[in-house]
Amino acid sequence: MTNAIPEVGRWQHGPQKCRRWLLSVITLFAALWLSIGTAHSQTQAQSPILLVVGDSLSAAYGIPQEAGWVTLLDQRLDGRAQVINASISGETSSGGASRLAGLLEQHQPDIVVLELGGNDGLRGLPPQQMQANLNRMIEQSRSSGADVLLVGIDIPPNYGQAYREAFGQVFRSLADEHQLPLLPFLLEGIALKPELMQEDGIHPTADAQPLMLDNVWAELAPLLREQGVQLATEASQAKASQAEPSVSQTEPSASQTEPSS
Repeated sequence: MTNAIPEVGRWQHGPQKCRRWLLSVITLFAALWLSIGTAHSQTQAQSPILLVVGDSLSAAYGIPQEAGWVTLLDQRLDGRAQVINASISGETSSGGASRLAGLLEQHQPDIVVLELGGNDGLRGLPPQQMQANLNRMIEQSRSSGADVLLVGIDIPPNYGQAYREAFGQVFRSLADEHQLPLLPFLLEGIALKPELMQEDGIHPTADAQPLMLDNVWAELAPLLREQGVQLATEASQAKASQAEPSVSQTEPSASQTEPSS
């Protein structure tokens, strides 16, 4: 009978030990989950924010959203920067100018890509009006601390040579005045190829989106580097250089290979 008492004691303390063990495991996993979430939040906070303010050319009009060049940009950056697409189909420079202050306050971007003006041209609006709107957006973006990439567009010849020249000059003048990087024509290498344009002859197809991204990338990449973004090719080269053993580890020194005199 005396031997039964310790057995009962062990049985009574067993569930308490089990609960303590489970509590420890749960606490450990909770701490790990919290640390992962914190690290992810810190990475996001440290990543530059890139805001795209455009029209249907940047809003993936007529094609799946995931096929648009802005989504492809987000995929190419692979988390090295946060991409926010605030583009709206049919947007004019006036509409963009009215929305920009709120977008800057909400997102606090490091880079603003301005891709507007096409609908101004298609509606035959005065180029001076478009220039004033874009100028206002550039000044607002810079006052908020953001770098600006200006993306230009062309209009069909049937609008008349004088109007077309005045329209295109707006982008060049603004880029010169504010010393901005300028992509003169978003649809360079695309607009004159029917197979890359939708039936309306205005909007590019899904197949054209990677080409649009490459056009933008040529001017955008330097701004990303200035923000400390290590681009994909540079990141892979850095990893490769870190993985390569030093010469002293792989090659014998001259004193080891050459006989003494």
